[in-house]
Amino acid sequence: MMRQYELVERVLRYDPKADETLLNRAYVYAMRAHGHQKRASGDPYFSHPLEVAAILTDLKLDDATIATALLHDVIEDTEATRAEIDQLFGSEIGVLVDGLTKIKRLDLVSKKAEQAENFRKLLVAISTDIRVLLVKLADRLHNMRTLEHMSPESRRRNSEETLEIYAPLAGRMGMQAMREELEELAFRWLHPEAYRTVRERLDRLTENNKGLVEEIRQSLVEKLAEAGFKAEVTGREKKPYSIWRKMQNRQISLEQLSDLYGFRVICDSVSDCYRALGLVHTTWRAVPGRFKDYISTPKQNGYRSIHTTIVGPRHQRVELQLRTEPMHVTAEYGVAAHTFYKEAGLGNGKAMTPDVAREMGPYIWLRRLVETLLEGDNSEEFLEHTKLELFHDQVFCFTPKGRLIALPQGATPIDFAYAVHTDVGNSCVGASINGRQMPLSTALRNGDEVLILTSASRTPPAAWERIAVTGKARSAIRRAARDSLRRQYAELGRRLISSAFGKIGQDYSDDRLRRALSRLTHKTVDDVHAAVGRSELPIADVIRAIAPEAAALLPMSPRARPRNRYENGEGGAEEGWFNLSKVMGLKFRWPTSSGTGGNSAGQGIVIRGIRNDVPVSFEPGGAVPGDRIVGVLTPGEGIRIFQIHSPRLSEFEHERWIDVTWDINQEAPERFPARLSVTVLNEPGTLAQIAQVIGEADGNIDNLKMLHRGADFTEMMIEVEVFDLAHLNRIINGLKSKTVVSKVERVFA
Repeated sequence: MMRQYELVERVLRYDPKADETLLNRAYVYAMRAHGHQKRASGDPYFSHPLEVAAILTDLKLDDATIATALLHDVIEDTEATRAEIDQLFGSEIGVLVDGLTKIKRLDLVSKKAEQAENFRKLLVAISTDIRVLLVKLADRLHNMRTLEHMSPESRRRNSEETLEIYAPLAGRMGMQAMREELEELAFRWLHPEAYRTVRERLDRLTENNKGLVEEIRQSLVEKLAEAGFKAEVTGREKKPYSIWRKMQNRQISLEQLSDLYGFRVICDSVSDCYRALGLVHTTWRAVPGRFKDYISTPKQNGYRSIHTTIVGPRHQRVELQLRTEPMHVTAEYGVAAHTFYKEAGLGNGKAMTPDVAREMGPYIWLRRLVETLLEGDNSEEFLEHTKLELFHDQVFCFTPKGRLIALPQGATPIDFAYAVHTDVGNSCVGASINGRQMPLSTALRNGDEVLILTSASRTPPAAWERIAVTGKARSAIRRAARDSLRRQYAELGRRLISSAFGKIGQDYSDDRLRRALSRLTHKTVDDVHAAVGRSELPIADVIRAIAPEAAALLPMSPRARPRNRYENGEGGAEEGWFNLSKVMGLKFRWPTSSGTGGNSAGQGIVIRGIRNDVPVSFEPGGAVPGDRIVGVLTPGEGIRIFQIHSPRLSEFEHERWIDVTWDINQEAPERFPARLSVTVLNEPGTLAQIAQVIGEADGNIDNLKMLHRGADFTEMMIEVEVFDLAHLNRIINGLKSKTVVSKVERVFA
């Protein structure tokens, strides 16, 4: 274990002005706080924060960050408190340590939810001060280095988390060296057989190609020297995880991979990088489609290099990266290579200068990510979106005014619109790419110029979530869909309440409800309306809260009153006491084939007069235009449609019944499901005759099931799709006319 003076000396070697007293106090405090605690390996627990601090000294970080590394577990794992840390080490270090402390005693429903909430808290802390991330990554790296002492389940969980979150996050922050080590360690424990196989094959290739890397490196050095370039060239074999991932993505074997070797050419200046590129391309054949210029267009994490692939010496395909020394330092250490997080005082609320902003690509991305987080309601949903963004490569597109928008590979104009601004995404109606109007599902490519067409009356459809790639777009679409659905439920609930008040001879107003909110368990008028629309709050409770004197006028419960003609199926719907649509006047219609809905059970239909879709589903057995139908408000499910004779209607209180009528688009007829019970003779060709009747009548058999098979007769259930009741009756009459058919009945669930 490193001694106190050794740690201090390591810091003083690269930062002679470091606060030696602070480092000594942090060392002693952490060692005493952890006391006799042990790690799973049996080592003193204090060895862990000490090793984390040592990793950060390799990155040459400031004294406050090193002190934070020593203290990062004391609040979580000892009796130390945030107030005590603030008092002894100052609020700056207190904030950093608190940002690294996991949430304790939190009542969460799953391990995944706990992981998401901890990650959410961590990112909020990182957005305030990037040093929190640097300590967290060093903490994770040391834990991964000592993972062999953990249980198999802990190894699996930590490795998954590292591959899904921390390694990609290190990459997004430009810390490539740390990312590669995290990936290798996680790969080793998560996929041990794959790791061993790739490692063994690489070792064999290395043995067979002994001296190849040095030969290629020397050849590059000689060619550059002949042209008068002063450049440093290093070569290396690709890492096992990188190779395995390429094999998985491309579905190829290791022997089919052609670029197993990578070389870096470190030049003195940017102009030398481009001159060296020209020399390389004129000496060796360049591989088409493998050139990327990240110097003129840097990645969001600040990474800058020229990438190209050539067929070099020994006809070996190799990847080259050309960069300057400062670019190389940034590529290896990312945000840790810069001192902006300290000099700009970003953790202390100071303004950001343009010079600092240029170095803050990854930091700006992180803050945008946190903005998305703060807008969302669901930690697990945020974690899912973050993983999507972390794993994608990038494409660079432009607005018509030349603003650069960096997006994940595979992003669409929808993602582009939300990257410009959430309001632009929500009002998007179309997109023009390079001057041509294109579908919103088009995958964008590098260099595309995108113009987003908008409309103030537009609301993003929920189906966009399946098209969007970025977490920001998906989160905004989901949020807009929730808001829109809530508005629709609120409008539906308001109409139901107004209708019910009309039944008892009173007028309803929002002001009356607002004065009665204290007697209900909802904060706003809209909350009450939405709860009634979702059938979470009985209308009778609202009436009692607003007009207690009218309680006696409320209808009796179904058990306490006689059945009426409506329930017996004798009278028209307009005769029922509970016919709320007499005032509401709602109609339903199926959307056309170009809409977002469909014609099968369970899909949404449009409510006339209310924007977007209220969730509506048809009960099994179906209903077809021409049938009398009833809607039932179902908590959490929206409105369920029943045929008036369905025996299941009796299961629901009549207060939840809504009379609905068909509103069919005659120009674009849709098919609807219906069930038939057909009893037939057991004769050869019977099934063919039945299918012929249905086919000639332009019906469609969706499903057929044999229910009971006897010696002479068979009963079968046939699910058919028809246009309306008249169409269904033609099919039924056609079946009855066949001598092989004994009985045909329509069946309701």
